[in-house]
Amino acid sequence: MIAVFRRVVTLYDSLEHLWENKRTERFAANLLILAFLSSIALIELARQGLLPKEAAALLPKNHFYAINTALSMLLGLEVFGLVFSIAKSVSVSLGKQFEILSLILLRHSFKELIYFSEPLVWKEALHPVLSMLTNAGGGLLIFLLLGLYYKLQHHRAITRDSGAATDFIALKKMVSLLLLVLFLVIGVADGFKYLNGTPTNDFFSLFYTILVFSDVLLVLISLRYSSSYPIVFRNSGFAVATVLIRLALTAPAYFSVLLGIGAIIFAIGITFAYNRFERLDAPPSPH
Repeated sequence: MIAVFRRVVTLYDSLEHLWENKRTERFAANLLILAFLSSIALIELARQGLLPKEAAALLPKNHFYAINTALSMLLGLEVFGLVFSIAKSVSVSLGKQFEILSLILLRHSFKELIYFSEPLVWKEALHPVLSMLTNAGGGLLIFLLLGLYYKLQHHRAITRDSGAATDFIALKKMVSLLLLVLFLVIGVADGFKYLNGTPTNDFFSLFYTILVFSDVLLVLISLRYSSSYPIVFRNSGFAVATVLIRLALTAPAYFSVLLGIGAIIFAIGITFAYNRFERLDAPPSPH
């Protein structure tokens, strides 16, 4: 078992180092720029009838779809960051989930542009603009509340036993690698479906569903190293916040924003209560 843990940790650390490398960041940024510009060019070629019919049939005819493509790829990169955050801290991982939710709401705002004609006409914009303002406002509020959420975090080891803490981190890295594999499998499967002209899955809804199970698994794993009530309640509550985020992704317009805001307020409440418990459990000061 120790040998397996070591191999998992080595593989995880190598992938994490590669992902956080500055060259990787620049490559990802250049890829997003290329994808955005290429999408605009391909859409224009399709509009002008300069592409084969089979290829043109796969492409939208509105240039605003290029924004959705670029933002979807950006969210995919953020999911990679989420996977690597799981091994660092449960609270950091949940914060990353809220970051992605806020970006998804912003993407929904841009997505409303596809209902506009080119050039933009105000008469067509009344309903889409209300939806854009709701999603953008919800994303902004989550962004602001995230600052409070991160400020309240006091990262503490789950156990004072250094060996047990190392094992716990290794198990979290194993879960992270499993999620990374699932992420790649879902992405590749959706890519093939898109190229074949068949309906694709709602990637982020599916991935957040998987996160619900992974969060519960981490709660159960943590019981091996600490059965402290505040820790169990906090980790279980964070799993509930993930469920609320998952529901927000599939809820009707406006309700999705309310669910997302409610989820982060719930997470802030849990963090505040957990910190209060930790102060009560702390040994009294000699002064």
